[in-house]
Amino acid sequence: MTTASRKPPAWAEKITGIPAARIIKLAREIGSSKPAYICQGWGPQRHANGEITTRAIAMLAILTGNVGINGGNSGAREGSYSLPFVRMPTLENPVKTSISMFLWTDAIWRGPEMTAKRDGVRGKDKLDVPIKFIWNYAGNCLINQHSDINRTHDILQDEQQCEMIVVIDNHMTSSAKYADLILPDCTASEQMDFCLDASSGNMGYVIFANQAIKPRFECKTIYDMTSEIARRMGVEQQFTEGRSQEQWLRHLYQQSRDRIPGLPSFEQFLAQGIYKQRDPDGHHVAYRAFRADPQANPLTTPSGKIEIYSAALADLAANWELAKDDVIHPLPVYAAGFENYDDPLAGQYPLQLTGFHYKARTHSTYGNVDVLQAACRQEMWINPLDAKQRGINHGDLIRVFNQRGEVRINAKVTPRMRPAWWRWARVPGIPRMAAVSITPAALTY
Repeated sequence: MTTASRKPPAWAEKITGIPAARIIKLAREIGSSKPAYICQGWGPQRHANGEITTRAIAMLAILTGNVGINGGNSGAREGSYSLPFVRMPTLENPVKTSISMFLWTDAIWRGPEMTAKRDGVRGKDKLDVPIKFIWNYAGNCLINQHSDINRTHDILQDEQQCEMIVVIDNHMTSSAKYADLILPDCTASEQMDFCLDASSGNMGYVIFANQAIKPRFECKTIYDMTSEIARRMGVEQQFTEGRSQEQWLRHLYQQSRDRIPGLPSFEQFLAQGIYKQRDPDGHHVAYRAFRADPQANPLTTPSGKIEIYSAALADLAANWELAKDDVIHPLPVYAAGFENYDDPLAGQYPLQLTGFHYKARTHSTYGNVDVLQAACRQEMWINPLDAKQRGINHGDLIRVFNQRGEVRINAKVTPRMRPAWWRWARVPGIPRMAAVSITPAALTY
Protein backbone atom coordinates (compact mmCIF):
# COMPACT_ATOMS: atom_id res chain seq x y z
CA MET A 1 0.00 0.00 0.00
CA THR A 2 1.44 3.35 -1.00
CA THR A 3 1.33 6.47 1.17
CA ALA A 4 -0.99 8.11 -1.37
CA SER A 5 -3.60 5.38 -0.92
CA ARG A 6 -3.68 5.35 2.88
CA LYS A 7 -7.01 6.21 4.45
CA PRO A 8 -6.48 7.23 8.09
CA PRO A 9 -9.35 7.46 10.61
CA ALA A 10 -9.43 11.25 10.26
CA TRP A 11 -10.21 10.81 6.56
CA ALA A 12 -13.08 8.44 7.37
CA GLU A 13 -14.42 10.78 10.05
CA LYS A 14 -15.11 13.48 7.46
CA ILE A 15 -17.23 11.07 5.42
CA THR A 16 -19.01 9.10 8.13
CA GLY A 17 -19.34 11.66 10.90
CA ILE A 18 -17.96 9.05 13.32
CA PRO A 19 -15.13 10.47 15.45
CA ALA A 20 -11.68 9.18 14.55
CA ALA A 21 -11.11 8.08 18.16
CA ARG A 22 -14.17 5.83 18.01
CA ILE A 23 -13.01 4.33 14.69
CA ILE A 24 -9.61 3.59 16.24
CA LYS A 25 -11.23 2.02 19.31
CA LEU A 26 -13.42 -0.23 17.17
CA ALA A 27 -10.48 -1.27 14.98
CA ARG A 28 -8.44 -2.23 18.05
CA GLU A 29 -11.35 -4.18 19.52
CA ILE A 30 -11.82 -6.13 16.29
CA GLY A 31 -8.09 -6.72 15.89
CA SER A 32 -7.57 -7.92 19.46
CA SER A 33 -10.70 -10.03 19.92
CA LYS A 34 -10.53 -13.73 19.14
CA PRO A 35 -12.83 -14.89 17.81
CA ALA A 36 -14.58 -11.92 16.19
CA TYR A 37 -17.80 -12.60 14.32
CA ILE A 38 -17.87 -10.19 11.36
CA CYS A 39 -21.14 -10.32 9.42
CA GLN A 40 -22.92 -8.08 6.93
CA GLY A 41 -26.52 -7.89 5.82
CA TRP A 42 -27.92 -7.34 2.35
CA GLY A 43 -27.76 -3.55 2.46
CA PRO A 44 -24.12 -2.49 1.84
CA GLN A 45 -24.06 -3.78 -1.73
CA ARG A 46 -27.34 -2.17 -2.76
CA HIS A 47 -25.89 1.07 -4.01
CA ALA A 48 -23.39 2.20 -6.61
CA ASN A 49 -20.13 0.24 -6.36
CA GLY A 50 -21.58 -1.55 -3.34
CA GLU A 51 -19.86 -4.84 -4.14
CA ILE A 52 -16.56 -3.18 -3.24
CA THR A 53 -17.98 -2.39 0.19
CA THR A 54 -18.90 -6.03 0.76
CA ARG A 55 -15.38 -7.09 -0.17
CA ALA A 56 -13.94 -4.54 2.25
CA ILE A 57 -16.07 -5.97 5.07
CA ALA A 58 -14.83 -9.46 4.19
CA MET A 59 -11.29 -8.11 4.45
CA LEU A 60 -11.83 -7.48 8.18
CA ALA A 61 -12.41 -11.18 8.74
CA ILE A 62 -9.49 -12.15 6.49
CA LEU A 63 -6.91 -9.76 7.94
CA THR A 64 -7.84 -10.54 11.55
CA GLY A 65 -7.64 -14.31 11.04
CA ASN A 66 -11.29 -15.02 11.81
CA VAL A 67 -12.02 -17.18 8.76
CA GLY A 68 -12.54 -20.89 9.36
CA ILE A 69 -12.67 -20.85 13.17
CA ASN A 70 -15.46 -21.38 15.68
CA GLY A 71 -17.10 -18.06 16.52
CA GLY A 72 -15.53 -16.34 13.51
CA ASN A 73 -16.96 -15.74 10.06
CA SER A 74 -16.01 -14.89 6.51
CA GLY A 75 -17.61 -11.44 6.60
CA ALA A 76 -20.66 -12.72 4.73
CA ARG A 77 -24.19 -13.23 6.01
CA GLU A 78 -25.11 -16.03 8.37
CA GLY A 79 -25.72 -19.51 7.02
CA SER A 80 -27.96 -22.36 8.05
CA TYR A 81 -28.32 -26.12 7.86
CA SER A 82 -30.98 -27.30 5.43
CA LEU A 83 -32.47 -30.74 5.01
CA PRO A 84 -31.68 -32.57 1.74
CA PHE A 85 -35.38 -32.49 0.87
CA VAL A 86 -36.15 -33.28 -2.76
CA ARG A 87 -37.54 -30.31 -4.66
CA MET A 88 -39.76 -30.09 -7.71
CA PRO A 89 -37.71 -30.92 -10.81
CA THR A 90 -37.16 -28.17 -13.36
CA LEU A 91 -36.76 -28.52 -17.09
CA GLU A 92 -33.58 -27.32 -18.75
CA ASN A 93 -33.74 -23.83 -20.23
CA PRO A 94 -32.27 -23.94 -23.75
CA VAL A 95 -31.51 -20.19 -23.58
CA LYS A 96 -28.11 -19.72 -21.92
CA THR A 97 -27.86 -15.94 -22.27
CA SER A 98 -28.51 -14.00 -19.07
CA ILE A 99 -28.18 -10.49 -17.61
CA SER A 100 -28.04 -8.95 -14.18
CA MET A 101 -31.55 -8.75 -12.74
CA PHE A 102 -31.06 -5.05 -12.11
CA LEU A 103 -30.74 -4.41 -15.84
CA TRP A 104 -34.07 -5.89 -16.96
CA THR A 105 -35.52 -2.43 -17.64
CA ASP A 106 -32.50 -1.65 -19.82
CA ALA A 107 -33.09 -4.93 -21.66
CA ILE A 108 -36.58 -3.71 -22.55
CA TRP A 109 -35.66 -0.37 -24.06
CA ARG A 110 -32.10 -0.97 -25.34
CA GLY A 111 -31.68 -4.75 -25.34
CA PRO A 112 -29.78 -5.14 -28.66
CA GLU A 113 -27.31 -2.45 -27.51
CA MET A 114 -26.34 -4.38 -24.37
CA THR A 115 -22.98 -6.12 -24.54
CA ALA A 116 -20.86 -8.42 -22.39
CA LYS A 117 -18.17 -5.81 -21.75
CA ARG A 118 -20.47 -2.88 -21.10
CA ASP A 119 -23.48 -4.46 -19.42
CA GLY A 120 -22.26 -7.82 -18.16
CA VAL A 121 -24.27 -9.94 -20.63
CA ARG A 122 -23.41 -13.59 -19.98
CA GLY A 123 -23.47 -16.39 -22.53
CA LYS A 124 -23.13 -14.09 -25.56
CA ASP A 125 -21.21 -11.04 -26.67
CA LYS A 126 -24.47 -9.05 -26.90
CA LEU A 127 -28.22 -9.41 -26.66
CA ASP A 128 -29.97 -10.10 -29.94
CA VAL A 129 -33.43 -8.86 -28.98
CA PRO A 130 -35.08 -6.78 -26.26
CA ILE A 131 -37.42 -8.17 -23.62
CA LYS A 132 -40.94 -8.28 -25.06
CA PHE A 133 -42.69 -10.53 -22.54
CA ILE A 134 -42.59 -10.64 -18.72
CA TRP A 135 -43.93 -13.49 -16.58
CA ASN A 136 -43.94 -12.20 -12.99
CA TYR A 137 -44.87 -14.84 -10.42
CA ALA A 138 -45.22 -14.12 -6.67
CA GLY A 139 -42.82 -11.20 -6.85
CA ASN A 140 -43.88 -7.60 -6.43
CA CYS A 141 -40.64 -6.37 -7.97
CA LEU A 142 -41.66 -4.86 -11.30
CA ILE A 143 -41.87 -1.36 -9.88
CA ASN A 144 -41.18 -0.98 -6.16
CA GLN A 145 -37.97 -2.99 -5.99
CA HIS A 146 -36.26 -1.04 -8.75
CA SER A 147 -34.43 2.28 -8.74
CA ASP A 148 -35.74 5.43 -10.45
CA ILE A 149 -39.23 3.97 -10.60
CA ASN A 150 -40.62 6.93 -12.51
CA ARG A 151 -38.38 5.81 -15.37
CA THR A 152 -39.48 2.20 -14.85
CA HIS A 153 -43.10 3.37 -14.86
CA ASP A 154 -42.62 5.04 -18.24
CA ILE A 155 -40.96 1.92 -19.69
CA LEU A 156 -43.75 -0.39 -18.51
CA GLN A 157 -46.47 1.98 -19.71
CA ASP A 158 -45.12 1.94 -23.27
CA GLU A 159 -46.80 -1.02 -24.98
CA GLN A 160 -44.48 -0.67 -27.97
CA GLN A 161 -41.61 -1.86 -25.76
CA CYS A 162 -42.62 -4.72 -23.45
CA GLU A 163 -45.71 -5.97 -25.26
CA MET A 164 -47.06 -8.44 -22.71
CA ILE A 165 -46.89 -8.54 -18.90
CA VAL A 166 -48.42 -11.43 -16.96
CA VAL A 167 -48.61 -11.19 -13.15
CA ILE A 168 -49.59 -14.13 -10.95
CA ASP A 169 -50.30 -13.11 -7.36
CA ASN A 170 -52.91 -13.20 -4.62
CA HIS A 171 -53.00 -9.44 -3.95
CA MET A 172 -53.48 -6.46 -6.23
CA THR A 173 -49.88 -5.36 -5.85
CA SER A 174 -48.23 -2.38 -7.49
CA SER A 175 -46.69 -4.76 -10.04
CA ALA A 176 -50.10 -6.25 -10.83
CA LYS A 177 -51.36 -2.81 -11.85
CA TYR A 178 -48.97 -2.90 -14.82
CA ALA A 179 -50.11 -6.31 -16.04
CA ASP A 180 -51.90 -7.02 -19.29
CA LEU A 181 -53.11 -10.25 -17.72
CA ILE A 182 -53.55 -10.98 -13.99
CA LEU A 183 -53.90 -14.60 -12.90
CA PRO A 184 -55.20 -14.94 -9.31
CA ASP A 185 -52.95 -17.33 -7.40
CA CYS A 186 -53.97 -19.43 -4.40
CA THR A 187 -52.74 -18.43 -0.98
CA ALA A 188 -50.92 -20.90 1.27
CA SER A 189 -54.23 -21.55 3.05
CA GLU A 190 -55.90 -22.68 -0.18
CA GLN A 191 -53.52 -25.46 -1.19
CA MET A 192 -51.37 -28.30 0.12
CA ASP A 193 -47.65 -27.65 0.11
CA PHE A 194 -44.36 -27.96 2.00
CA CYS A 195 -42.56 -25.04 3.65
CA LEU A 196 -38.79 -25.41 3.80
CA ASP A 197 -35.56 -23.60 4.61
CA ALA A 198 -34.47 -22.50 8.03
CA SER A 199 -32.22 -19.52 8.58
CA SER A 200 -29.35 -18.81 10.96
CA GLY A 201 -29.00 -22.12 12.73
CA ASN A 202 -27.94 -25.75 12.68
CA MET A 203 -31.50 -27.07 12.67
CA GLY A 204 -33.39 -27.69 9.43
CA TYR A 205 -37.11 -28.17 9.20
CA VAL A 206 -39.97 -28.88 6.85
CA ILE A 207 -43.52 -27.77 7.63
CA PHE A 208 -46.61 -29.45 6.21
CA ALA A 209 -48.83 -26.58 5.06
CA ASN A 210 -52.17 -28.32 4.68
CA GLN A 211 -55.09 -26.83 2.82
CA ALA A 212 -57.35 -24.95 5.23
CA ILE A 213 -59.99 -23.65 2.80
CA LYS A 214 -60.94 -24.30 -0.79
CA PRO A 215 -59.68 -21.83 -3.41
CA ARG A 216 -61.84 -18.72 -3.47
CA PHE A 217 -63.52 -17.42 -6.60
CA GLU A 218 -61.40 -18.17 -9.71
CA CYS A 219 -58.07 -18.70 -7.95
CA LYS A 220 -55.90 -21.57 -9.13
CA THR A 221 -52.56 -22.91 -7.93
CA ILE A 222 -49.52 -22.08 -10.03
CA TYR A 223 -49.18 -25.81 -10.74
CA ASP A 224 -52.69 -25.97 -12.18
CA MET A 225 -52.07 -22.85 -14.27
CA THR A 226 -48.80 -24.08 -15.75
CA SER A 227 -50.26 -27.56 -16.31
CA GLU A 228 -53.06 -26.01 -18.35
CA ILE A 229 -50.54 -24.01 -20.36
CA ALA A 230 -48.48 -27.16 -20.93
CA ARG A 231 -51.61 -29.00 -22.13
CA ARG A 232 -52.37 -26.28 -24.66
CA MET A 233 -48.77 -26.36 -25.86
CA GLY A 234 -48.83 -30.13 -26.29
CA VAL A 235 -46.31 -30.96 -23.54
CA GLU A 236 -48.64 -31.76 -20.62
CA GLN A 237 -47.33 -35.29 -20.03
CA GLN A 238 -43.70 -34.14 -20.10
CA PHE A 239 -44.52 -31.36 -17.63
CA THR A 240 -46.84 -33.12 -15.15
CA GLU A 241 -45.61 -36.73 -15.60
CA GLY A 242 -49.25 -37.64 -14.99
CA ARG A 243 -49.30 -36.30 -11.42
CA SER A 244 -51.56 -33.80 -9.66
CA GLN A 245 -50.08 -31.33 -7.16
CA GLU A 246 -50.85 -33.63 -4.20
CA GLN A 247 -49.43 -36.62 -6.05
CA TRP A 248 -46.23 -34.66 -6.68
CA LEU A 249 -45.99 -33.81 -2.98
CA ARG A 250 -46.37 -37.46 -2.04
CA HIS A 251 -43.81 -38.47 -4.69
CA LEU A 252 -41.25 -35.88 -3.56
CA TYR A 253 -41.83 -36.78 0.07
CA GLN A 254 -41.14 -40.44 -0.57
CA GLN A 255 -37.93 -39.55 -2.40
CA SER A 256 -36.97 -37.33 0.54
CA ARG A 257 -37.52 -40.22 3.00
CA ASP A 258 -34.82 -42.11 1.10
CA ARG A 259 -32.43 -39.23 1.84
CA ILE A 260 -33.69 -38.45 5.37
CA PRO A 261 -34.33 -41.72 7.22
CA GLY A 262 -35.91 -39.91 10.18
CA LEU A 263 -38.87 -38.61 8.19
CA PRO A 264 -42.16 -40.21 9.30
CA SER A 265 -44.79 -41.55 6.93
CA PHE A 266 -46.68 -39.00 4.84
CA GLU A 267 -49.85 -39.43 6.92
CA GLN A 268 -47.96 -39.08 10.21
CA PHE A 269 -46.18 -36.00 8.91
CA LEU A 270 -49.54 -34.52 7.91
CA ALA A 271 -50.79 -35.09 11.46
CA GLN A 272 -47.75 -33.71 13.31
CA GLY A 273 -47.30 -30.77 10.90
CA ILE A 274 -43.54 -30.29 11.21
CA TYR A 275 -40.29 -32.23 11.14
CA LYS A 276 -37.06 -30.87 12.59
CA GLN A 277 -33.53 -32.19 12.39
CA ARG A 278 -30.23 -30.83 13.66
CA ASP A 279 -27.12 -30.92 11.52
CA PRO A 280 -25.61 -34.33 12.30
CA ASP A 281 -22.13 -32.80 11.95
CA GLY A 282 -22.83 -30.19 14.62
CA HIS A 283 -22.36 -26.48 14.10
CA HIS A 284 -20.96 -25.74 10.65
CA VAL A 285 -17.88 -23.54 10.39
CA ALA A 286 -17.38 -22.05 6.94
CA TYR A 287 -13.97 -22.73 5.39
CA ARG A 288 -12.77 -24.79 8.37
CA ALA A 289 -11.50 -27.55 6.06
CA PHE A 290 -9.67 -25.00 3.91
CA ARG A 291 -7.99 -23.47 6.93
CA ALA A 292 -6.94 -26.90 8.20
CA ASP A 293 -5.48 -28.02 4.83
CA PRO A 294 -5.61 -25.45 1.99
CA GLN A 295 -4.02 -27.78 -0.56
CA ALA A 296 -6.45 -30.62 0.05
CA ASN A 297 -9.47 -28.30 0.29
CA PRO A 298 -8.95 -25.47 -2.22
CA LEU A 299 -11.52 -22.70 -2.60
CA THR A 300 -13.43 -22.08 -5.83
CA THR A 301 -11.36 -18.97 -6.61
CA PRO A 302 -9.05 -19.14 -9.66
CA SER A 303 -6.06 -19.68 -7.38
CA GLY A 304 -7.87 -21.93 -4.91
CA LYS A 305 -6.88 -19.48 -2.17
CA ILE A 306 -8.33 -16.44 -0.45
CA GLU A 307 -7.70 -13.65 -2.96
CA ILE A 308 -7.20 -10.17 -1.59
CA TYR A 309 -6.06 -9.07 -5.04
CA SER A 310 -8.32 -10.47 -7.77
CA ALA A 311 -6.67 -11.03 -11.14
CA ALA A 312 -10.11 -11.78 -12.61
CA LEU A 313 -11.41 -8.36 -11.54
CA ALA A 314 -8.24 -6.72 -12.81
CA ASP A 315 -8.98 -8.24 -16.22
CA LEU A 316 -12.57 -6.94 -16.13
CA ALA A 317 -11.37 -3.47 -15.12
CA ALA A 318 -8.94 -3.41 -18.03
CA ASN A 319 -11.38 -4.65 -20.68
CA TRP A 320 -14.87 -3.56 -19.74
CA GLU A 321 -16.43 -0.30 -20.90
CA LEU A 322 -17.35 1.36 -17.62
CA ALA A 323 -19.68 4.32 -17.20
CA LYS A 324 -18.51 7.39 -15.33
CA ASP A 325 -18.08 6.69 -11.59
CA ASP A 326 -18.54 2.92 -12.07
CA VAL A 327 -15.58 1.16 -10.47
CA ILE A 328 -14.23 -2.36 -10.88
CA HIS A 329 -10.99 -2.82 -8.98
CA PRO A 330 -8.86 -5.85 -8.08
CA LEU A 331 -8.65 -4.55 -4.51
CA PRO A 332 -11.50 -3.45 -2.23
CA VAL A 333 -10.73 0.24 -2.55
CA TYR A 334 -12.91 3.13 -1.45
CA ALA A 335 -15.34 4.03 -4.26
CA ALA A 336 -18.00 6.51 -3.25
CA GLY A 337 -20.23 5.97 -6.25
CA PHE A 338 -22.31 8.55 -8.04
CA GLU A 339 -24.52 11.09 -6.27
CA ASN A 340 -22.73 10.58 -2.98
CA TYR A 341 -22.49 13.14 -0.17
CA ASP A 342 -19.78 15.11 -1.99
CA ASP A 343 -21.47 15.15 -5.41
CA PRO A 344 -21.96 18.65 -6.91
CA LEU A 345 -25.72 17.96 -6.79
CA ALA A 346 -25.47 18.21 -3.00
CA GLY A 347 -25.45 21.97 -3.42
CA GLN A 348 -28.98 21.76 -4.82
CA TYR A 349 -30.15 18.72 -2.84
CA PRO A 350 -28.20 18.84 0.45
CA LEU A 351 -29.85 15.91 2.25
CA GLN A 352 -28.68 12.34 1.60
CA LEU A 353 -31.43 9.69 1.33
CA THR A 354 -31.22 6.15 2.64
CA GLY A 355 -33.93 3.48 2.85
CA PHE A 356 -34.45 0.53 5.17
CA HIS A 357 -36.74 -2.44 5.71
CA TYR A 358 -39.47 -1.58 8.16
CA LYS A 359 -40.30 -3.53 11.33
CA ALA A 360 -44.03 -3.63 10.52
CA ARG A 361 -43.61 -5.62 7.31
CA THR A 362 -41.58 -8.29 5.57
CA HIS A 363 -41.30 -6.60 2.19
CA SER A 364 -45.01 -6.13 1.37
CA THR A 365 -46.23 -9.01 3.56
CA TYR A 366 -48.40 -7.66 6.42
CA GLY A 367 -48.36 -4.23 4.77
CA ASN A 368 -52.14 -4.23 4.55
CA VAL A 369 -52.71 -4.98 8.27
CA ASP A 370 -54.45 -1.90 9.66
CA VAL A 371 -53.26 -2.45 13.24
CA LEU A 372 -49.63 -2.48 12.09
CA GLN A 373 -50.22 0.53 9.86
CA ALA A 374 -51.51 2.47 12.86
CA ALA A 375 -48.76 1.29 15.21
CA CYS A 376 -45.87 1.83 12.80
CA ARG A 377 -46.60 4.71 10.46
CA GLN A 378 -44.69 5.32 7.26
CA GLU A 379 -42.64 8.40 8.04
CA MET A 380 -39.60 10.24 6.78
CA TRP A 381 -36.94 10.39 9.49
CA ILE A 382 -35.05 13.66 9.77
CA ASN A 383 -32.65 15.08 12.36
CA PRO A 384 -33.97 17.97 14.53
CA LEU A 385 -31.24 20.30 13.23
CA ASP A 386 -32.22 19.71 9.59
CA ALA A 387 -35.91 19.91 10.48
CA LYS A 388 -35.49 23.25 12.26
CA GLN A 389 -33.68 24.77 9.28
CA ARG A 390 -36.66 23.87 7.11
CA GLY A 391 -39.44 24.73 9.53
CA ILE A 392 -40.48 21.09 9.82
CA ASN A 393 -42.25 19.83 12.93
CA HIS A 394 -42.83 16.25 13.98
CA GLY A 395 -45.82 14.83 12.12
CA ASP A 396 -45.93 17.50 9.40
CA LEU A 397 -46.89 16.40 5.91
CA ILE A 398 -43.87 17.38 3.84
CA ARG A 399 -42.78 17.39 0.22
CA VAL A 400 -39.58 15.48 -0.55
CA PHE A 401 -38.22 15.99 -4.05
CA ASN A 402 -35.30 15.97 -6.44
CA GLN A 403 -34.85 16.00 -10.22
CA ARG A 404 -36.49 12.56 -10.57
CA GLY A 405 -39.72 13.07 -8.70
CA GLU A 406 -41.30 13.82 -5.37
CA VAL A 407 -43.19 12.19 -2.52
CA ARG A 408 -45.56 13.50 0.14
CA ILE A 409 -45.01 11.88 3.52
CA ASN A 410 -45.20 12.70 7.22
CA ALA A 411 -42.02 13.72 9.03
CA LYS A 412 -40.53 11.95 12.02
CA VAL A 413 -38.15 14.38 13.72
CA THR A 414 -35.67 12.31 15.70
CA PRO A 415 -32.03 12.54 16.85
CA ARG A 416 -31.69 8.89 15.79
CA MET A 417 -31.13 10.24 12.28
CA ARG A 418 -27.76 11.88 11.75
CA PRO A 419 -27.67 15.45 10.39
CA ALA A 420 -27.64 15.94 6.60
CA TRP A 421 -29.31 12.55 6.11
CA TRP A 422 -32.92 11.46 5.93
CA ARG A 423 -34.57 8.14 5.40
CA TRP A 424 -37.84 6.28 5.25
CA ALA A 425 -38.86 2.67 4.97
CA ARG A 426 -39.32 1.07 1.59
CA VAL A 427 -43.01 0.53 0.89
CA PRO A 428 -43.28 -2.28 -1.68
CA GLY A 429 -46.75 -3.17 -2.80
CA ILE A 430 -49.06 -1.33 -0.46
CA PRO A 431 -52.20 -1.12 -2.62
CA ARG A 432 -53.51 2.16 -1.24
CA MET A 433 -50.23 3.96 -1.89
CA ALA A 434 -49.21 5.18 -5.32
CA ALA A 435 -46.33 3.11 -6.61
CA VAL A 436 -44.62 6.03 -8.29
CA SER A 437 -44.72 8.40 -5.36
CA ILE A 438 -44.09 6.66 -2.07
CA THR A 439 -40.86 4.61 -2.08
CA PRO A 440 -37.29 5.95 -1.90
CA ALA A 441 -36.80 4.40 -5.35
CA ALA A 442 -38.90 7.22 -6.76
CA LEU A 443 -35.98 9.53 -6.04
CA THR A 444 -32.95 7.23 -6.44
CA TYR A 445 -31.04 6.08 -9.50
